Amino acid sequence: MRRREFITSLVIAISGWPFAGHAQTASKVYRIGILSTDGPVDAQPIFDAMLRGLASHGYVSDRNVALEIRASGIHAEQLPQLAKDLVASNVDVILTFSCPAAVAAKTATTIIPIVATESGGDPVATGLVKSLSRPSGNVTGVSDMAIELAPKRLELIKEMVPTVRTVAMLWNVNDLGMTLRYQAAADAARTIGARVQPLGVREPDDFDEAFASMVRDPPDAILMVSDALTRLNRRRVYEFAAEHRLPATYERANYVREGGLSSLSPDIDETFDRATYLVDRILKGAKPADLPFEQPTLFHLSINLKTAKALGLTVPPSLLASADEVIE
Repeated sequence: MRRREFITSLVIAISGWPFAGHAQTASKVYRIGILSTDGPVDAQPIFDAMLRGLASHGYVSDRNVALEIRASGIHAEQLPQLAKDLVASNVDVILTFSCPAAVAAKTATTIIPIVATESGGDPVATGLVKSLSRPSGNVTGVSDMAIELAPKRLELIKEMVPTVRTVAMLWNVNDLGMTLRYQAAADAARTIGARVQPLGVREPDDFDEAFASMVRDPPDAILMVSDALTRLNRRRVYEFAAEHRLPATYERANYVREGGLSSLSPDIDETFDRATYLVDRILKGAKPADLPFEQPTLFHLSINLKTAKALGLTVPPSLLASADEVIE
């Protein structure tokens, strides 16, 4: 899809969205730029959580806030230009979803404050900030702790499949944050007596080769890292996992509701409550450099029992008891 066509479709997609109208009644209307690889339709739970967070801090459509949204879809190479577009539109703050979006925003401006979410797990390792406690510069945000959670997702697989020896891992190799997750999982696999089968993808056609690799060298389970590319191809992964009777764990609960086996993720409502709190502080005069980069404290474990039964798996009662969501 061409960039102009994509932006047009994005505008159409959000025309009925709560923040789409800009007839304002308040004297001060804050302009928040949104930079993402996904549009609202592609990542609806995340955008809904953001809206709830903004509302909880008093930012209401048609009253005191207007959103400028730029999303690249799978064309992450467009993010630098989209970031420049937001800078040119003179937004008050930029809120980013994904590590590539945060990096693009930081490259585009050293003046406009940036609040980063879905930042790849380690904002220091990806170069977004100098430290969590004192970010410096114009970037702060909320970490998704993806690097720390990658090993825990492997442990989740091990609990459900004690005999696991090989875990196929699907991730976007063009995204530094995703690659860091792969490396953390590969290092952690040895502690559970397993290995990670690396299946990096760069574009939709690469999934065919990833599936062929799993046919040639069958894994015992799949771990899929979530970004725009893998998310848009997730149903192909569901179908492959079901056809080959492979347990698959994911990074978001909505994948489990759609048929995935399990997921472990930061609680998105907490994440975006904190992110929009940082936005609120900045709009009230705080500097990002003085706002520590936060880490989540609540995590969400989802298990799909219907999928487990189809795979012939018995989920341990202790794991079911600790789950926040069990789908039957």
